Amino acid sequence: MERTVIDGRDTGARQPGKSTIKTGLLPKLLIAIALGAATGLVSPDWVMRALNCFRDSFGQFIKFFVPFIIIGLVTPAISDTGRAAGRTLLVTMGIAYASTLFAGYFAYGVSCGVFPAIMSGGLQDAASRSFPAYFAVKIPPLMDVTTALAASFLVGLGIVSTKAETLDRAAHELRDIVSLAIAKVFVPLLPFYIMATMADLTGSGRLMVVGGGCLKIMGVAIAATTAVLVVQFSVAGAVARRNPLKALWTMLPAYLVGLGCCSSAATIPYTLAQTRKNGVSEETAELVVPLCANVHLAGSMANMVVYAAGLAVLAGEPLSFGAFTEYILMVSVTAVASPGVPGGVVLACASVAEAALGFSPERYAIMIAIYMALDGMGTACNLTGDGAIAIIVDRFRKSLGTDPGCRVDS
Repeated sequence: MERTVIDGRDTGARQPGKSTIKTGLLPKLLIAIALGAATGLVSPDWVMRALNCFRDSFGQFIKFFVPFIIIGLVTPAISDTGRAAGRTLLVTMGIAYASTLFAGYFAYGVSCGVFPAIMSGGLQDAASRSFPAYFAVKIPPLMDVTTALAASFLVGLGIVSTKAETLDRAAHELRDIVSLAIAKVFVPLLPFYIMATMADLTGSGRLMVVGGGCLKIMGVAIAATTAVLVVQFSVAGAVARRNPLKALWTMLPAYLVGLGCCSSAATIPYTLAQTRKNGVSEETAELVVPLCANVHLAGSMANMVVYAAGLAVLAGEPLSFGAFTEYILMVSVTAVASPGVPGGVVLACASVAEAALGFSPERYAIMIAIYMALDGMGTACNLTGDGAIAIIVDRFRKSLGTDPGCRVDS
């Protein structure tokens, strides 16, 4: 009997006679954008205001649920990685986090240099009409993002220190609940949220400004993630005394798989195979690749910063170094725990963008649409960069001798 695999997960046996054709999230978002634009052109005011009731209420629900996403994903991630021992693991995590931060600041520098030259503010000035919602369900969050992050670290490190099995099991069960809510509630409703947002943008006369700006933002994001990979492999090549371009070319098959399937976890076998072809030892590859699939988010970080900076310039706001430093540092922690959850990174960072950059729910809805459209590119950059980290760690292991205590089953 055949089995159906979706997003890297085996969903069970396929029933004979039943269609298994499913519409992916990206086609749904494209359809939602088209329907939203058409709705904004022809719908009367009362329809637009009704749509904005859903948009504003769903935005409130996202803000309410974000602390649960952070606690539910970050806490078990800390407890899982904190149990492992060995210098190699610590070095790997340190390099992965440094690479993620570098990608964020590199993307910020590129954005500061490029966006003011190719785009100008005017998103708000372009509005000719407005459609205030009849009502919006207010759902105040139980805590803000900073409190949720602090609580996650406190509980996660406490679980590691005290070996609290009951609390550890509860944290993992909460992670399952949060993952289920994202998959069954947030992701299915995202197209409707995007449709309502696009309808409002069209009806208010701002769609042309947003559409042209988003194409430029996507182009800069592609260039930034490509440059991040070149820098990563240049550093790896210098450390290991290898040809960086040859090493990057060897990882190209894994990049293409990640580009197509949008899942770091699902591409681990391909990343492992290409990493071994780069001369990395079996022990190092089996440690670094599965670990980095969860903690190395350079591509996602670069995209999140470019999208945020581009939309800020489009709205006529300055790219404050202090504000983006807060944003980068918070995203680097929040995103690290959510790569295996479809849409988890961009949803978990909604309140981060609001707190650090003052993003409105409407602007973040645009960011969600861009992120989902280019999700595969961020994933491909993440996992290809894992190969560069593996080269560096392998050089570290060889310089110190094999560390038998650091092996982690993949």
